[in-house]
Amino acid sequence: MVIMTTTSSLTFLPVLERIAEEVSRTPGRGRPADYIPALAARDPRSFGMAVAELDGTVYGVGEWRQPFSTQSVTKVFTLALDLAREGDELWEHVGREPSGNPFNSLVQLEYENGIPRNPFINAGALVVTDRLQTRTGDAAGELLAFLRAESGNPALDFDKEVAASETAHGARNAALAHFMASYGNIDNDVPVLLDQYFRQCSIAASCADLALATGFLARHGIRADGSRLLTRSEAKQVNAVMLTCGTYDAAGDFAYRVGLPGKSGVGGGIIAVVPGRCTLCVWSPGLDERGNSVAGVAALDRFTTLTGLSVF
Repeated sequence: MVIMTTTSSLTFLPVLERIAEEVSRTPGRGRPADYIPALAARDPRSFGMAVAELDGTVYGVGEWRQPFSTQSVTKVFTLALDLAREGDELWEHVGREPSGNPFNSLVQLEYENGIPRNPFINAGALVVTDRLQTRTGDAAGELLAFLRAESGNPALDFDKEVAASETAHGARNAALAHFMASYGNIDNDVPVLLDQYFRQCSIAASCADLALATGFLARHGIRADGSRLLTRSEAKQVNAVMLTCGTYDAAGDFAYRVGLPGKSGVGGGIIAVVPGRCTLCVWSPGLDERGNSVAGVAALDRFTTLTGLSVF
């Protein structure tokens, strides 16, 4: 059954309610990210989903206003903030290709002279954060201010427990940063960069917050206040990289099942964009072996199936 939507937000609510009911009956919801101790205790059966329309109307189901650890979801916003400042020069330091390897892999960096495959694996996100840090002096603070403004929630903040947990278990990210620095692809001192990166990943936000904050990508680069962050072409670039690289080495399967630009995080969140129409965020902490929310991917799959909304 396909439920075709109109411009009224009311028509999305039955879809979200149906998805939440189906998800509640689904066994095998995956496991939380246990390599970050602060995330390991999260209940894998938690679930929330929100949709935000272009005018800022937002609504949802389940725990859609419950803050969670955004983790790699924030890489989209850091990418947009840096791309807005330096444009195409950024792509000389990070690629736009799927990696085909785990998100924290070091393997390809040596073969490719310290240039990460894309901005959404950890190595690429470190490069983007480094470049934003050079341009702003406080990459994490710049990101937080942006998310507060776009979500309309001034209470958004860093989770100090999560940041400390990641710092204590961040040897692999430190290795990535030092390795890229040896190729001249990192400008700032590695300890400074790692602090910025871990703070960035620790931001806690809800599905409602993130659906609203992602709206500029559905509005082709226009922020919530009507100002332009990205050109239409740059917004297309970000959406394209989300589609091809946003769910680690499961991006092909995500595109096949969901058919939307999306970005996941190991906190269990996934954001997705329907250009020109709406943005979504779904959260459930149970992950599959590739680091994506099991219930989150399933929910987005059902959303595009039930509504017929897809980029394809």
